[in-house]
Amino acid sequence: MRRVLIALAVAATAIVITVAVAVDDHEPAAGRHLASSTSLPGVSTTSIPPTTTTTTTAPIPNSDRTLALVKTVTGDIAPKSVVASGRGLVFAQNMMYKHSITVYDAAGALVKTIPDTVDLAAFGIPGHAGTSRGAPVEVAFTPDGTKAYVSNYSMYGSGFGPEGSDECGPGNRTDASFVYRIDVATLVIDQVIGVGPVPKYVAVSPDGRFVVVTNWCGYDASIIDVASGTEVKRIPLGPYPRGIVISPDSRTAYVAVMGTSNIARIDLGNFAVSWIYNVGNGPRHLVLSPDGTELYATLNGEGRVAKLDPINGVVQNKVSTGQAPRSMTMSTDGKRLYVVNYGSGTMSTLDAATMGNIQDVKTGFHPIGITYDRTTGSVWVANYTGSIMIYG
Repeated sequence: MRRVLIALAVAATAIVITVAVAVDDHEPAAGRHLASSTSLPGVSTTSIPPTTTTTTTAPIPNSDRTLALVKTVTGDIAPKSVVASGRGLVFAQNMMYKHSITVYDAAGALVKTIPDTVDLAAFGIPGHAGTSRGAPVEVAFTPDGTKAYVSNYSMYGSGFGPEGSDECGPGNRTDASFVYRIDVATLVIDQVIGVGPVPKYVAVSPDGRFVVVTNWCGYDASIIDVASGTEVKRIPLGPYPRGIVISPDSRTAYVAVMGTSNIARIDLGNFAVSWIYNVGNGPRHLVLSPDGTELYATLNGEGRVAKLDPINGVVQNKVSTGQAPRSMTMSTDGKRLYVVNYGSGTMSTLDAATMGNIQDVKTGFHPIGITYDRTTGSVWVANYTGSIMIYG
């Protein structure tokens, strides 16, 4: 099986933290207070201060510093991707090699290992008696951080045929697969949604309305309606659709079609498709700047990273970072782009404005996934051979 990956990074300009005094953390603070007219026996009303709500903006981590290795995480893992929730947890997807999702806190301590085993009948999906197993590839979090959607490369169990493959197409009749939804509070799979064959990348629109999934062997993308938990549209795209990023206004999903030199634009209002042509050979992973004005793509076929104007479809720059650049992530402030180079065993830090190389650091063998944790400013790298390295 050829191992191919993308990872999507979502950047935000600030993290807003609301502290509600004397209010249940699970309830909204707005409008909840102790009225000044309330009287308690033996207590003057003037001695009871009103409950207040204070809103502060957390500082954006400094992305100008030189990165150094802080911690290496090992264990029963074979991470294909690693993605920070932006709220203190990081998920690693361990494919069919370990049949698990491992969840860590911001310091890299293991919080829970979530097995990919499900009883599909319990989710209303017939034809697969007993338990089935998946192969977690990628994850994307809802804007409020309460849910995580995980794509499964292939499914295993009763009623499933041979496992999926990277060399396939619509004519191969590869089995359709599923996306799991995980409740982030309980870290339990609470929903299973059918999509196409060999789903790889997954992204959630910033407005929380849609989940977009690329089906590698289906040559198409599935659109999941979050409210109903169902696939509502299947959009043909061509051979080997891969990375996805969605504009800040939730109007456009950009999809890298790796078997071509093009990037698709999907209008999430009417599902019409337009194209950015001739980006480069084998676009694989996409990252969008926080304001949505700059699009970045790794080019698997030519070993470079491209910077584009996504509106006008113009390639502005291309640079080499190392052998086989795979996945990228961006700092919250939009200043730095981090790229893992699968063949070189390195991670490159680029100036997002100039595309100049600021720093290269050594990683483990075959770095494949990468994420930026906006709560700490650290960069996590998933090495396919069984480790996660945290840089800060």
